[in-house]
Amino acid sequence: MENGNNIYKVNLINKEELKITGKGESDVWRKSEVLSQFISPWDSKEPSKIEFRALYDGANFFFCFTVFDTEIHIDTTDDTADSINNSDRVELFFRPNHSLNPYYCLEIDTQARIMDFIAYPNKNFDFNWNWPKGDISVKSSKNDSSFTVEGAISLDSLNKLNLIKGNKIEAGVFRAKYNSKINGNFEPVWITWIDPETETPNFHTASSFGVFHLMD
Repeated sequence: MENGNNIYKVNLINKEELKITGKGESDVWRKSEVLSQFISPWDSKEPSKIEFRALYDGANFFFCFTVFDTEIHIDTTDDTADSINNSDRVELFFRPNHSLNPYYCLEIDTQARIMDFIAYPNKNFDFNWNWPKGDISVKSSKNDSSFTVEGAISLDSLNKLNLIKGNKIEAGVFRAKYNSKINGNFEPVWITWIDPETETPNFHTASSFGVFHLMD
């Protein structure tokens, strides 16, 4: 599974060096690798540019999505999973191993609302499960050219879920983009770091995951 195209190097920073603001503006992010090789295998149109960054320290795994898109669709019906699921969002999936039994999903919209759930093979989702609230923090912002979703996840929670093995985390990095159609409905375009090589859009498959390598 591991090759140069599906390994992202997560650089180490000093503890408490990075503070999450939702703007991704800290100079500390300059220490990160920039992942921008996102594709939409099921759509002929090239997606808007996405930059993903990650860092870690002795306590937290930090991530930052910058999406160069200003036409954002948000379902504001309520704050339930259904509304988040119908909104433009970024996504991180984590798995202990290739079996996907289980794996963990974080889907975050541009208002920093989190749809978090545990999943099992064949898209068996349990929305009653949530990431421990004290172990995740997410903030977001928008400007004239892009939106940013920035977050921190405790290493303790990742370890308790058996997600860090030999300084590596198996992860998927995705985006859902909703476009308006002539009939007024919004339809999603699915954007991914790793091409899962499925006939129809599917992030919930083993082939959609890459590796975050926590560097010493």
